[in-house]
Amino acid sequence: MTALGLRGGNFWAVAINASTLEERRASLALIVMAIMASDAKATVAESKAEANSTAAQPALTLDEVRSGLESADYLPDEGLVAAVYLAMTLRRPLLLEGEAGVGKTEVAKALSAWTGGALIRLQCYEGISISQAVYEWDYARQILSLRVAEAGGNRAAAAGDQTASVETGDETNSSSYSGTASMASGIGDAKPGDKTNSTASSPTLQTSDLYSEQFLVRRPLLQAVADESPVAPVLLIDEIDRADDEFEAFLLEVLSDWTITVPEIGAFTASQPPLTVITSNRTRDIHDALRRRCLYHWVEHPDLARETAIVSLRSSASSETLVRQVAAASGRLRNGNFYKPPSVAESIAWADALSALGVEDLDEAAAGQTLGAVLKYREDQERARANGLGELVAEAVAGASAESDRRV
Repeated sequence: MTALGLRGGNFWAVAINASTLEERRASLALIVMAIMASDAKATVAESKAEANSTAAQPALTLDEVRSGLESADYLPDEGLVAAVYLAMTLRRPLLLEGEAGVGKTEVAKALSAWTGGALIRLQCYEGISISQAVYEWDYARQILSLRVAEAGGNRAAAAGDQTASVETGDETNSSSYSGTASMASGIGDAKPGDKTNSTASSPTLQTSDLYSEQFLVRRPLLQAVADESPVAPVLLIDEIDRADDEFEAFLLEVLSDWTITVPEIGAFTASQPPLTVITSNRTRDIHDALRRRCLYHWVEHPDLARETAIVSLRSSASSETLVRQVAAASGRLRNGNFYKPPSVAESIAWADALSALGVEDLDEAAAGQTLGAVLKYREDQERARANGLGELVAEAVAGASAESDRRV
């Protein structure tokens, strides 16, 4: 029997044609073994196919990172490209430090635009609390739900009392009894979907109902951890140096495990770690414990060529000559002894202001008119004029012209 079954490959026919109970049991055992072997082979084949599919997908490269950021109108230098590449490959937070206005926040926006992941931004400030960064309960909705449940219970009790009083009356009030009974019947027959009687028939609100996800307000950190979209979100923790030490200590736990526990509900664990960018203007030192959990990159001011390209890309100025002159003048102002030297953001604003005034070539008069777009402190403006604004502009124009000739 066994030889026939194996040779013919038809275990079911052998089992049906078996003459004894023992032969049928043996045939069914062979059938089960054949099915299990077939499933095992299919599982192995699927695993191999999945592995081959994963291996076939090309790994992320530095050129792809550079092209992706540039597609989002962000022009990175080589160091930043490498830092972003490592952050995406190793799935580690990226800590960006640098002067205000050099484009740290824009990195996260560019990553979101490039990858398609949702941008979740947490703006830090002094005194930020867990309820403002992680989650809080919607107390207004909780109180409203309590009031609605309380009102529904009172109406149901009143309807029950009225029905009981009618049932104890004499038969002379039969017509009244009939009307009241029909009303009571309507309340008793109310269904959850019946809007007219939904309040009267609503179940008693329990304490656990008030602390459910219906009343949970998710703040940025919980939004990033609980996100279930196929593309990992981009979590921007902006200006961490403005937050208190206590909040920074709490952040260590989140960055380590990507798990947030809400005592009334349970733990939320990220299905995939968000692509995290942490920025700091270095108004205070960030603790070593946080630095150890991050990749680090200092964002420098760009050189003349890259700043010219950035201003040309981001500003409304149409004159390439003006853009180059603005970038050169901003670079020279950075070398001055100013309280707040201009950054790339000020260069873009300066080019926009000059373009709005119809200026095509930078000179002392135009620079004086629009100095408030690039220097934001009165003392800095006075120092720039005292040190010779006209001379600085002339040197910048000459430098921009030389750079243009060299590139040609």
